[in-house]
Amino acid sequence: MSTPARKTAVVIGVGPGLGMSIAHRFGREGFAVALVSRSDTRHAGYLSSLAEAGIEATAFVADVCDRDRILSVLDAVAERYGGIDLLYYGPAAADFDARPRPITETDSESVREAMNGVYPAVDVVGKVLPGMIERGDGGLLFAGGLSAVVPMPALGALAVSSAALRNYALTLNAAVAERGVYAGTLVIGGLIERGDIHRMVSSQQESFGDVGAMSLDPDDIADTAWELYSRRDRPEVTFSAFG
Repeated sequence: MSTPARKTAVVIGVGPGLGMSIAHRFGREGFAVALVSRSDTRHAGYLSSLAEAGIEATAFVADVCDRDRILSVLDAVAERYGGIDLLYYGPAAADFDARPRPITETDSESVREAMNGVYPAVDVVGKVLPGMIERGDGGLLFAGGLSAVVPMPALGALAVSSAALRNYALTLNAAVAERGVYAGTLVIGGLIERGDIHRMVSSQQESFGDVGAMSLDPDDIADTAWELYSRRDRPEVTFSAFG
C-alpha cells in the first residue's frame, strides 16, 4: 500500500505572531510548511522552532508586491512538495508607523495604495487554484481587519481594502465550495500577541496605554483557522478584542 503524500501549507507573510501559529497548527496536522516573508532575517529561528516541534518546513523570501517573485516562489514550493494544499495569506503592512487618513480625508490615490495589499491575494490564488480544482481539494485562508465588517472611519482607505479582501474570500468560497476547495477569512480586531505590531505598541505605553485588553492569542486564532479549513461549515469568523 502506498503512503499518501504529505500535504503542504504555504504561509505568506509569516511573522512571530499569527503566521507562526498558523505554521505550527497545520504542521501538527502533518502538513509540511513553506514560510514566505519579505526578509530572511528571522527565518532561521522560525525553522528551528518548527523543527523542534517535528514539523518539516522551508522558508522563502518574497514581497507580495513583487508579482514575479511571489509566483516563482509558489512554483518552487509546488515543485518541491508536489503541490500546495493550503495557502494562508496574511502579509502585514510594510510601514508599521504609517497612520492612515480618516475616511473623510481619503482620496482615490489612498484607496489605490491600500488595495496593493489585495491585488497580490488575487495573483496567488490565480496561481494555486487551478491545481486545487483539478485535485478536487484545497484551502485558501485570508487574514483581514475588523474594519471589513465594522465601520471604523479612522482607518480610511484601509477599511475599503479590508472589505474588498473579505468580499473576495467569501465570493471565492461560493464559487469553489462545490468543487472541493474551501476559501475562508479571519476577520481580526485587536493586537496579535507576539506579533510585531503588538511588540511596537507594547513598547510605547505612554502613547497607547496597557494593551492587554486589546490583545488576541494567535494560537486561538490558528486553532479556529484549522477548524475552518477542516470542517468547511462556515466561510469566516470574527475575532475582536473590542467587545
